[in-house]
Amino acid sequence: MRCPFCGSGDTQVKDSRPTEESAAIRRRRICPDCGGRFTTFERVQLREITVVKRSGRKVPFDRDKLLRSVEIALRKRPVDRERIDRMVSGIVRQLESTGEPEVASSMIGEIVCEALRGLDPVAYVRFASVYRDFREASDFQEVLTEIAQGNGAGQKPYGQNTVE
Repeated sequence: MRCPFCGSGDTQVKDSRPTEESAAIRRRRICPDCGGRFTTFERVQLREITVVKRSGRKVPFDRDKLLRSVEIALRKRPVDRERIDRMVSGIVRQLESTGEPEVASSMIGEIVCEALRGLDPVAYVRFASVYRDFREASDFQEVLTEIAQGNGAGQKPYGQNTVE
């Protein structure tokens, strides 16, 4: 593993431990050249997934991009990091288990919306507003009405809901 600070290719693992219910391994590393410390994660990847954008363009699936978008929706919300990681891992497993090498970006967006709806209603509205490209206040009102009428309120935490 190359050091992100000095670029040295000779780093040493100081500590390894399982994370995300043993779905990943967290490794603490140190660079003997510059003394820099950093963390890496090792996860099983069942298959390569290609995302088909609305424009038809195809790009490789990026777990980190998914995590960043979920973190933005959950910014300043009282949700533990562990629950976020479990949710993202669940979404990735769900995408991998479809068996399809190509997945539409709209499918990913819907899966994320459903997961966030069960995790945090405010984050769900935030994500939906970007994903569904809200342009007017009435767009927000529709989603809030949907939540208030029970199509999102009182759901079990993510991982206990089934998403189709």
